[in-house]
Amino acid sequence: MKFSLFAHMERLTPEQSHAELYDEFIRLAGIADRGGMHALWTGEHHGMDFTIAPNPFINLADLARRTTNLRLGTGTVVAPFWHPIKLAGEAAMCDIVSGGRLDLGIARGAYAYEYERIGGGIEAAEAGRRLRAMIPAIKGLWEGDHAVDNEFWSFPATTSAPKPLQRPHPPIWIAARDPASHDFAVANGCNVQVTPLSMDDGEVESLMARFEAACASHAQVPRPKIMLLRHTFVGETEAEVARGAADVSRFYCHFATWFKNRRPVSQGLIEPLDEAEMAAMEMFSPAKMRANNVIGRPAEVVARLKRYQALGFDEYSFWIDTGMTFERKKRSLELFIEQVMPEFG
Repeated sequence: MKFSLFAHMERLTPEQSHAELYDEFIRLAGIADRGGMHALWTGEHHGMDFTIAPNPFINLADLARRTTNLRLGTGTVVAPFWHPIKLAGEAAMCDIVSGGRLDLGIARGAYAYEYERIGGGIEAAEAGRRLRAMIPAIKGLWEGDHAVDNEFWSFPATTSAPKPLQRPHPPIWIAARDPASHDFAVANGCNVQVTPLSMDDGEVESLMARFEAACASHAQVPRPKIMLLRHTFVGETEAEVARGAADVSRFYCHFATWFKNRRPVSQGLIEPLDEAEMAAMEMFSPAKMRANNVIGRPAEVVARLKRYQALGFDEYSFWIDTGMTFERKKRSLELFIEQVMPEFG
């Protein structure tokens, strides 16, 4: 099982500048690269200081000049926000700039807040159809002289300019949750990214079962890869671990609030949540977040990841975003690299 880092810039309060956040993002990527991690993933979000990532290709192109070994992945681009010709060309250029290190992760998106602003009235059901239409479109554009005429786009024969360095194209990953998404990904030879978010390992097992069912339904297709993304924190003491669980709890309280899209937003930040409001979200309590996510001392984390390895996951991605201080993120990542990864050969 390979290990990767999943990172955006993120903040819950306005004290830290965006430039400082980006510098920290770069420093975390450097630690992952020097520490032997397989990849770094960063996503796409708009108008939200909670996850600052308006165009992952810009960040990955910058990282391509600052790192040596990391695969550089979009985790993920939001298919409905892109035209196929633009996505194919920008992804191909990023692949060239990175020396063939790009992995292209694609999703339908999740935040209603973003859809209201740049989605052009797209509904969730339509977003899924656009994602499924995007995959053959960009593959065809990378092959060349490809025309599209469907309910979303219509254009004459076009070739991606440029074409990607990797042949026939960079690995494509689809963020999947429901069985239909797994089935589509496997049928089309795409790798799969899954996350249980704040849920327990029962959801992890269910996600793997959906993937295995899709593989069984398409036995003629070579088995693609599957990656598990989970909030992770490694501490040396119980006090550090407890604080990490509290940070993840705070993150999910904010995540759920953003997702509901009913709280006032000013300057890219939601109206602050107070302690009473977060305490009322019992499903995200620190105790539950420690139990559900990969949070603990190194030996605990190793044991948890061994279970994921036994389930068949090809890659585990360390989701580091919580709003905690950079120094605490840095130490947790260093402990993961120094004391967890060596246990997996």
